[in-house]
Parts: sequence; structure tokens; C-alpha cells
Amino acid sequence: MDNIHASACNGFEEEGVMIAAASEAIWDDKGACGRMYKVRCIGGTNQGVSNPCRGGGSIVVKIVDLCPSPGCRGTIDLSQEAFAMIADPNEGKINIKFTQ
Repeated sequence: MDNIHASACNGFEEEGVMIAAASEAIWDDKGACGRMYKVRCIGGTNQGVSNPCRGGGSIVVKIVDLCPSPGCRGTIDLSQEAFAMIADPNEGKINIKFTQ
């Protein structure tokens, strides 16, 4: 069986790869569903790669899910594909700036 689970916003609807889950801090009782956020890597968390940010640019992701505590320790949990566009995937966790 696949490890696919329904998103908190749209069930099993295909949303592409430029997606993210919102922490409870920005979830807004499902109000975050569909919101687009511009996200930029601003540095590492001193847990891995010394210079994790890639390219200095930003990406735009769509919120499609909830990332509840305690598993979500940040504000936005990026898909693997989105994360890899702005940071070294080996870092795992980065500091970001984001705007809606």
C-alpha cells in the first residue's frame, strides 16, 4: 500500500509539487488552504550543511495541508521538491522568510 494520505485541505486532489503544509500558527482554522506563500531560505539551523541555501532566490508554494505540533516545529513545511529548489536537501530544516 502507498504512503499517500489525504491532505487536510483537498483530500486526495492532485496539487503538484510546489506545495506546503501550514503550522498551526498560520493554519487559521483551514483558512490557509489555497494560500500562496513566497518562501526564501535565509540560513541553516546549525544542524547540518554549513551553507544550505541555494541560488538566493525564492519559490512560491500553495498551502494544501496542516502540519500539526509537535511534528511541525516551523511555520511552513515544504514538499521535498520545493525545499530542494531553495536549499540543500541534506540540511532537512532551514530558516526561512515568507510572505503571503
